[in-house]
Amino acid sequence: MLRGSVKHFLHCISFFSFIFIFLVFAGAVNLDENNKIIIDPWEAYGIYGAITLYVLRFLTFLTIPQVLCNFAGLVFFNAFPGKVKLKGSPLLAPFICIRVVTRGDFPKLVRDNVTRNMNLCTDVGMENFMIEVVTDKAINLAKHRRVREVVVPAEYKTKTCALFKSRALQYCLEDNVNILADTDWIVHLDEETLLTDNSIRGILNFVFDGQHQFGQGLITYANEHVINWITTLADSFRVADDMGKLRCQFYLFHRPLFSWKGSYVVTQVSAEKKISFDNGLDGSVAEDCYFAMKAYKEGYSFNFVEGEMWEKSPFTLWDFIQQRKRWIQGILLVVHSKEIPVFNKLFLAISCYSWVTLPLSTSNVFLAALCPIPCPHILDLICGFIGAVNIYMYIFGVLKSFPIYRFGPVKFCLFVCGALATIPFNIVIENIAVVWGVLGKKHKFYIVNKEIKIPVTV
Repeated sequence: MLRGSVKHFLHCISFFSFIFIFLVFAGAVNLDENNKIIIDPWEAYGIYGAITLYVLRFLTFLTIPQVLCNFAGLVFFNAFPGKVKLKGSPLLAPFICIRVVTRGDFPKLVRDNVTRNMNLCTDVGMENFMIEVVTDKAINLAKHRRVREVVVPAEYKTKTCALFKSRALQYCLEDNVNILADTDWIVHLDEETLLTDNSIRGILNFVFDGQHQFGQGLITYANEHVINWITTLADSFRVADDMGKLRCQFYLFHRPLFSWKGSYVVTQVSAEKKISFDNGLDGSVAEDCYFAMKAYKEGYSFNFVEGEMWEKSPFTLWDFIQQRKRWIQGILLVVHSKEIPVFNKLFLAISCYSWVTLPLSTSNVFLAALCPIPCPHILDLICGFIGAVNIYMYIFGVLKSFPIYRFGPVKFCLFVCGALATIPFNIVIENIAVVWGVLGKKHKFYIVNKEIKIPVTV
């Protein structure tokens, strides 16, 4: 098997080659200048038509900051780090609470995952840990010295009337509920999140280091049984986003410039208590994003956690749309919040509005062919670069989710083709989610189905 450094070198060569080939086919690198057609847009489309076409073209540039971060993260840091090596004995690690937040709708899923995650922690050698399940509905977990079930009372209200997951997370921090010391650590998981031995070692190394109060790692979605191939292949972009943008912002800047996710989050108890999840209605839809921006504002530092965890992509297209809709609505609330300074949410706002204007940016796919306009060569190169990086991220996400050594070259190529084929689907879904999210009610929290129903044969 090839070493990680060799794999990374080959990946970089493939990445640069793909960008160059894409630029050639997109016309940004014109190998035959004689075939170039010059059009006067002001004469061809009129003043208002030309201005509209140029504005739509320039909207594409809102994605530049995150595209550059994705490019840097995939190139400057080893994309195939291999097995995580422990930097200390698990027996000497600080106390770690693995906190799972659930509404309680899928009790069997929670019980199974608690048992599985606890056994894995024990196998790796962890001693100072417990698994805490915070739920709105009682799950009645089996009694165990390492398991704690916390049921959020129906009458509980936070000071700012936070709702949904924020409310449950804040309840855990109340003095009469919290049993953790300020020097302890919390690993936040969703109810379907599964640990791996690599992620446990990564978390242990992160708390051993102790230099950063917050951390997050990679989540993949194509492990074990795949429920929905379309949504799973579409989520390959998210895998590459973790390895690119997330690593870049944490390794280089140690700040959540573009926010982070709500699962596979590692926090120090004292820092989490100071930031808190009691952030009102605006901080309740995308509680993870609001929390990250608030921590950024307070000057806390972040780092990337080695190792990956496993989750499932949404099982249905309806859940996929609802998930994206909630994200865009929650992030919009954070971006428009007066409690977060502009300086701290600048890159998040640019990223958010590149998402909000996606329906307008998507029109360039058709308008570039129907109504071509002359642009400075550097702008064509930038547009081509943005497109090439975004498309390659699907390929890289498949490479991380479906390794060639596990599936063989034939299946891997089929997976790559499948991921690329989902790009039009993903664009349509994202456009629907954006329009619905912008026009719909903002303070809602849709829960996607996460439990696999196994048919019973009699």
